Amino acid sequence: MRQAFLPFMTLLTAVPALAAEQAATAAPATSTGSMLQVVLGLAVVLALMAGAAWVLKRMGMAGAGGSSVAKVVGGVSVGNRERVMVVEVADQWIVVGVAPGRVTALSTMPRQEIQAASVGGDDTKNFAAWLKQTIDKRNGN
Repeated sequence: MRQAFLPFMTLLTAVPALAAEQAATAAPATSTGSMLQVVLGLAVVLALMAGAAWVLKRMGMAGAGGSSVAKVVGGVSVGNRERVMVVEVADQWIVVGVAPGRVTALSTMPRQEIQAASVGGDDTKNFAAWLKQTIDKRNGN
């Protein structure tokens, strides 16, 4: 009689071992699948955010753009962290001094017409002549 139960007993001891083995092999697949699902979800969210930013930028809602009240006309550096800038507001230019943590109005003047610098202006010709002269000196010509 005992031999009749032997296959049944073997089956009873083999089933938990087989279940444990399947659980051990299935767990990494499940965690890998979960990780893949999280990564894909993150990629979708990031893509949606980038798409929304692109749409807002195309529609002109991202910033003030060219419709601002003040426009920087120009500026020059007068120190390591200091600048003098000309800002146009309506029909008036305001000369301001800019330093770290401080902006000071220096002067105001009526709006001026800016003459566009030509591409081949005097500064470019002077630099080209100076560069040619320096190269010639270096080469011994």
